[in-house]
Amino acid sequence: MANINDVFPAKYLKARDLQGKEPIVTIDRVEFEPVGRSRELKPVVYFRGKEKGIVLNKTNANKIIEISGSAETDAWPGTALKLYTTEADFGGETYDVVRIKTPNGARPTRRALPPPPPKPVVEPDPDSVLDVEDDEIPF
Repeated sequence: MANINDVFPAKYLKARDLQGKEPIVTIDRVEFEPVGRSRELKPVVYFRGKEKGIVLNKTNANKIIEISGSAETDAWPGTALKLYTTEADFGGETYDVVRIKTPNGARPTRRALPPPPPKPVVEPDPDSVLDVEDDEIPF
């Protein structure tokens, strides 16, 4: 007898792949790949030492941003995550899904972001300065 999931393996990580475990993984890279019937480009996060990546949804992307301290996918490699399975409702149906949390229940470690570049000092042209009261500026 064969398990049909072994006969037709999924390309991306599914909840059943976790087998009820909560592995700690480290992000290796993020690639943008055509996914689903519409072939829409979506971010796929791959992990060190693992074949399958996880197609990101907004929930998991926001969690990685929180844990890594950056919305830039180029900053994510090296970030450790814990994967787990839970249920989510979609279109009136309940599905098992993979979600992300901080490893070992630790608070997210935020990487220090570089300071913004200094704004250039521009001296105003005295001929172009308008005499405007603060109360006249709408905001």
